[in-house]
Amino acid sequence: MKIENSVRPITGVATNDGQKRIDNTGGAGHSSAPAQENVHLSSVSKQPQSAESGAVVDTARVQEIKQAISDGSFKVNPEAVADRLLETARELIQSKKGDT
Repeated sequence: MKIENSVRPITGVATNDGQKRIDNTGGAGHSSAPAQENVHLSSVSKQPQSAESGAVVDTARVQEIKQAISDGSFKVNPEAVADRLLETARELIQSKKGDT
């Protein structure tokens, strides 16, 4: 059986050749220099996320866990992991039901 090329190219449509698109709507004063982009952060966005959520990191506990992992004495509690995984799945299902 002969397979024919049934896909025809679309003419008159420009494709992106990987170069950044330049907005030429600026008028007659067009410059070849790249435009500067300015970003302004509010004082709230500069605060750490943990301060917003009220979470506090116990650095001593983090160091203790790191040490236990590195020396091989850290034990994983599979029941606790499974319980938290199921809890997260339930929360996700509930949030999806609330979205619809």
